[in-house]
Amino acid sequence: MDEIQELIRKYGLDEDKEHVIIPCRSADGSAMRCFLLKRRFMRIVFSEDHFHDYPLEEIIEATVLYPAMPLKESILLVHRETETQDEETTDLRGEREKENTD
Repeated sequence: MDEIQELIRKYGLDEDKEHVIIPCRSADGSAMRCFLLKRRFMRIVFSEDHFHDYPLEEIIEATVLYPAMPLKESILLVHRETETQDEETTDLRGEREKENTD
């Protein structure tokens, strides 16, 4: 839950005992809040026979970064961004290792 506390501080979010509260805007521009239960994972159902459990940290990131987008779509974007960053980090480490061995 330390990662969740870090995200709350990073994005200036609110919380209560059971929820992470994300302020956002509706399609018409009025202020609203999104309440996410403090759980380790949240299940996203893509179809009747396809679902995936995502960590709450990714759900928070998706909601903050893409508030107007449906969660099914925004979570995939965040997940892809995370994979891309991991690949770039691996590539950089690999290049450094090659430099050190030459």
